[in-house]
Amino acid sequence: MTNGLIPKGVAHVELETTPDPEHFVFLLLPNMSMLAFSAAIEPLRIANQLTGKVLYRWTTMSEDGASVRASNGIEIGVDSPIGETKPGSYVFVCSGVEPDKATTKSAADWIRYQWRTGRVVGGLCTGAYALARAGILGGKEFTLHWENQLPFRESHPDLNVQEQLYVVDGRIMTCGGGAAATDLFLKLIYEKHGPMLSQAVLNMCLHFVHRSDGDSQTSSKSASLGIRNKKLLQIINLFDEEIEQQVDLDEIAYRVGVSRRQMERLFSHHIGRTPKRYLMDLRLQRARALMAETDLPVSEVAFACGFESTSHFSKRFRERFGVSPYSFSVSTS
Repeated sequence: MTNGLIPKGVAHVELETTPDPEHFVFLLLPNMSMLAFSAAIEPLRIANQLTGKVLYRWTTMSEDGASVRASNGIEIGVDSPIGETKPGSYVFVCSGVEPDKATTKSAADWIRYQWRTGRVVGGLCTGAYALARAGILGGKEFTLHWENQLPFRESHPDLNVQEQLYVVDGRIMTCGGGAAATDLFLKLIYEKHGPMLSQAVLNMCLHFVHRSDGDSQTSSKSASLGIRNKKLLQIINLFDEEIEQQVDLDEIAYRVGVSRRQMERLFSHHIGRTPKRYLMDLRLQRARALMAETDLPVSEVAFACGFESTSHFSKRFRERFGVSPYSFSVSTS
């Protein structure tokens, strides 16, 4: 079944020509992000509504044709199992949480076939995991949701993941999920039908600003932490860069040009934690991310996050999260 709805609406955009419809195929994987999926498909529906023309058609698929349960627990019906697609189709993989477990071999083979037969192939949210398993990301730039980038890099160190909002590299199109899907699809509408329609779709989505591909997925450290002190931001950036190393706080203070006492005061005033506590929390959050989505042993996770011993790491992890890292990790070796 192919959808090409033209709902009734008040707003209207006149197109001088009526081009042939473009076709989009959405492969829905278990635990997919409904937000990313709706943020992608709604601009297409709105473009049809605004013009009163079938500019876009879309089909939803799952591996076996059965409905798919999204990460929010809602079950979504699909049009068909994976199968034939029309030449010139855009094929997007919609993924979400636990993405490394969501793609089967047969789904990866199907994705690879779509790529080899000339389709544009894309990933929404964590869809890049599926594209990586299909073996089509080598030498390409791409992105996925910021939360999953660290474990993805650990699992696929040879692939070139970018931190930006969305990436178009030839016939590979990826975005970080959420509202980033709207920005990517607005770009496609703009390139096909021009600024009048893309701006009207943007307004209908109450999106206000069409962000560019180079925009960051997350707010800056300054904005997210609500701080502007340049010295403190320098220290925090050094913590991020050197998280795998044994950080000497006195040396960090010296490099930034403040005393250790000044450093302590900055963290207390702006963040409400000591530098040591902030760094520990940073390391533990990174460790949690690695164990949630990689099969790295606990010992390797501890080392990668700057802990001198597995026992020290295990103790701190249990204090922070209330569970042993061995019960949390995929691997217990």
